[in-house]
Amino acid sequence: MAKRSMVTRVAVPVATRAAPGLAAGFVQQALDRAIDGVGPLRSAAASADHQLAEHNGDVNKAVRAMVDSHVRLASLQGFITNLGGVITMAITIPANISGLALLQCHLVAGIAHLRGYDLEDPRVRNAVMACLVGEDGVKTLVKRKKLPSSPMAIATAPAYDPDLDHRVTSEVAAELIARVAGKQTIAFIARRTPVIGGGVGAVTDGLATYEIGKYAAKQLKRRKPPR
Repeated sequence: MAKRSMVTRVAVPVATRAAPGLAAGFVQQALDRAIDGVGPLRSAAASADHQLAEHNGDVNKAVRAMVDSHVRLASLQGFITNLGGVITMAITIPANISGLALLQCHLVAGIAHLRGYDLEDPRVRNAVMACLVGEDGVKTLVKRKKLPSSPMAIATAPAYDPDLDHRVTSEVAAELIARVAGKQTIAFIARRTPVIGGGVGAVTDGLATYEIGKYAAKQLKRRKPPR
């Protein structure tokens, strides 16, 4: 934990300077694009339905397939966006944050759809974003009273809390900055062999995406058959 804190103290200011436009609005935009689809990326619901059809209606197998495919994609973009050295940091940090946010939002939203949640419901959208900080992050934020409860409880809350939108997106943005900047700091240290940064990016982005997918699958329990 101490090592993570030290890296974060050094890395977060670097990432913030490199990506000054990153804020709650950026994370919200990533979620919207993940849910609606952008370019060749199909909507989260369409991707989830495709996996469901591929696995003969077995929701659990479809969820696992979603996790596996997104881990591969996250590893690939993590490798590519962390190849460069110090000179490219101003470009690669925002690119890595953008790609990771989009992929992880797409994964969690797809899992939510498979488990029968309405992706148009703002409570569900907040739950999707809460999943992105991971299990330990959620526990910490609940303890600090920055989140009211777990993603499952947020998704099924009796009423929508609009004030929660900004709190969740701000925390997700901060977490993504810390993760990506930490990798770039390692690449900075190993600047004479920049390819190390690509390997670090591939492993850490893939692992983080796997853990988030596993956490989302545990939190977002089945509600009703997907449409």
